[in-house]
Amino acid sequence: MTLDAELVQRMARTVGEQVSEGMRSNTNGESSNGTDGSGWDEDDRRMYTRSVIQRAISAENERRLGQGVRPLDNAAASELSTAVLNRMFGLGDLQLHIDNPQVTDIYVNGCDNVHLKWRDGRSTMERPVAATDDALIEMIRNQARRSRHEHHWDPASPVLDLQLPSGDRLNAVAWVSQRPSISIRRHDFAIARLKELIDLGTISEALFHLLSAMVRARFNILVAGGTGAGKTTLLRCLINEIPADERLVTIEDSLEIGLARFAQLHPNHVELEARESNIEGTGEVTMHDLVRAGLRMGPDRVIVGEIRGAEVVPMLLAMSQGNDGSMSTVHADSTAGTFPRLQAYMAMTPERFNTTTANLMVANAVDAIVHVARRRDGGRVVTSVREITGSDGELIVSNQVYGPDASMRAQPNFRFEDTSLARLEQVGFDRRWLEPSANRWNSN
Repeated sequence: MTLDAELVQRMARTVGEQVSEGMRSNTNGESSNGTDGSGWDEDDRRMYTRSVIQRAISAENERRLGQGVRPLDNAAASELSTAVLNRMFGLGDLQLHIDNPQVTDIYVNGCDNVHLKWRDGRSTMERPVAATDDALIEMIRNQARRSRHEHHWDPASPVLDLQLPSGDRLNAVAWVSQRPSISIRRHDFAIARLKELIDLGTISEALFHLLSAMVRARFNILVAGGTGAGKTTLLRCLINEIPADERLVTIEDSLEIGLARFAQLHPNHVELEARESNIEGTGEVTMHDLVRAGLRMGPDRVIVGEIRGAEVVPMLLAMSQGNDGSMSTVHADSTAGTFPRLQAYMAMTPERFNTTTANLMVANAVDAIVHVARRRDGGRVVTSVREITGSDGELIVSNQVYGPDASMRAQPNFRFEDTSLARLEQVGFDRRWLEPSANRWNSN
């Protein structure tokens, strides 16, 4: 059923007024947890709102019966309840796509130009998510006001980056574009263990044994790949191979790894999140600041969600000065393509490192690079594993231990250096997993 937009708007207005009134006083006329409901947490508000919605729907059906109009059936009432709840606590009709586990990306190029990417590789165009562009802007602004940090989205601050309650990441641009543009990247927190990636066709069983051994052997690992390739998911799965007795500090510009969701695996962890400056231009905390702060917190390992600027220097120093087993992600089209990307980041720092120095720092810090890519059918696969063995002036010396075949799946290519193989075997790795005959992939 397609709900009448006017009914949803009218119901949301009615429910909103009743919820506000109910939060000011309870049924006995006494002040509730706070005189304005400030003592109510999000679950309290949501539960109370659900009960108000049900009463409002009953009143709507009574009104319809009184006018000789057919009342809402159970399916329509349920859809209306969800739509009103999404209007008040979520992102309206956008919330339906956010709640759909098969959707990976949402693009809104104006209220009536909505596109979805699906896990099976499809792209579809959907119905409008707001009546007007102004209504779309106001919906996003309301969500920004409800977020954990102070966010402003207006002509003076036309770009908004926001983490949604679901953990997904929203980017919004307006006033510098013809129409407001919304992009939402979904994160599948249900995929959390490395072994799950075998059935999904992202890695082979042989790669599972190798990657888990690399984590146990405290290799410093960079996960490389393009946008939407699955870097964060792979990083999350690698992190969850870390023993529970280690202290972890994660540093992100937006909390996408979701380590708090796996507290039973990592009881001693700290999540740090970068922060933009406020409307007065103060209060900014950069990734570079947080990496330096994180190193003072006694971590066994430091995980940087993504290297894309000046944080590359303290991260490499952390990897080379005792925080073995640290990890990060980086945008690159291959494992070899990671090197010029890191060199460029280091050249843009205040120190303006030259290529030779940058290569030396990378070679001293990073043990291996794992590249993941998205195939045309939507599947994500590890394409390459590269061991870094040293630097020689303008070059970084490395071995592509696994390289991509015609289907983009990683296949055994060159052997590890003896020292690296010895580290792996010390944590129980069986070198027979490196044989081509052992590299059998799921058919997905």
